[in-house]
Amino acid sequence: MKSDVFMPRRVFLAKLGLGFGTLTLGLDAMAQSPHLALRNEQRKDSFTQRFIPVMLTVYRNDGSIDYDGVSRLMDYYLKAGAKGFFANCLSSEMYHLSDEERIRLTHHVVKHTGGSVPVVSTGSFGESIQAKADFTKRIYDTGVDAVILISSHFAEREESDERLIQHLGQFMQYTEGIPVGTYECPSPYKRIVSPTVLNFLVGSERFIYHKDTTEDIVQIRTKIDRAEGSGLGIYNAHIGSAAASLQYGGAGLSPIAGNFYPEIIAWLCEHASDPNKQEEVDWIQERLRVAEQKIGRQYQLGARYFLKKRGLEISLNCRSTEDQLESTQVEVLDDLAAELNIWQERLGI
Repeated sequence: MKSDVFMPRRVFLAKLGLGFGTLTLGLDAMAQSPHLALRNEQRKDSFTQRFIPVMLTVYRNDGSIDYDGVSRLMDYYLKAGAKGFFANCLSSEMYHLSDEERIRLTHHVVKHTGGSVPVVSTGSFGESIQAKADFTKRIYDTGVDAVILISSHFAEREESDERLIQHLGQFMQYTEGIPVGTYECPSPYKRIVSPTVLNFLVGSERFIYHKDTTEDIVQIRTKIDRAEGSGLGIYNAHIGSAAASLQYGGAGLSPIAGNFYPEIIAWLCEHASDPNKQEEVDWIQERLRVAEQKIGRQYQLGARYFLKKRGLEISLNCRSTEDQLESTQVEVLDDLAAELNIWQERLGI
């Protein structure tokens, strides 16, 4: 069973471009510690930290999903340097999609990549553990590399970590062999993965992706340390600690900022640990931190407006709000778009 569990992860790593044949590390050894070399100076160039976008969902004027628009958005991400996709996530407005839309959207993303990069998608929907498992199987059947589990889907706010682990254990029995990941999604409430829960995730040998939203570099480093030598990659959603998490050995980034200036996030993933780029890394990290406070307001509308302003054919339609983008926020985003030109020039993009 262990080989069955690890094979999808090996495929996931291959799609990330880790190049099994070029590594000095043997395949079996890498299966045990795929992220170990991130902090090994002698083999750092064999591993690349990755920008995995949290995808928006593109809609037509009638509110239906615009699959051609989704394809255009994916191509935009890829051209900017994305190395995978997180579809059917909170940025995708997953709670405003039907089950069939979640399945079809995920399948479309998988099909459009042609297997060139990994795709993950949320699957932990349903009132019972069995229902969550059943839907996870449907998501996995679309061809994703892993199915993402929302941490707060497995325990109520007042319930203990032991209860969460109990539910996860039951879920994993129902979904034997399916590679999974976790996401500390803010909705229905943010459930941070504690050290106790992380020990369970790592020990299961089933988890390959964790989207961290603690916004706490100390906790992020603790998770990176615990996951070292396992198949679990820690992807930071917090742009304020982006460079620090990459420099410590994080697997990559999955921030909302990637829906505004994906090429900047991809550049940071590539150069955060480059000793010849530290001045630029520090410079852009501070500007990203300040900009994050601007892009969070009316995020769904603002991201679409910003991408459209940059030339992408995308509507401003979304399902999570009926509001219009405020004129003051338009001014903020217009100013940020002008500032982005300075960023690109400074970084040579």
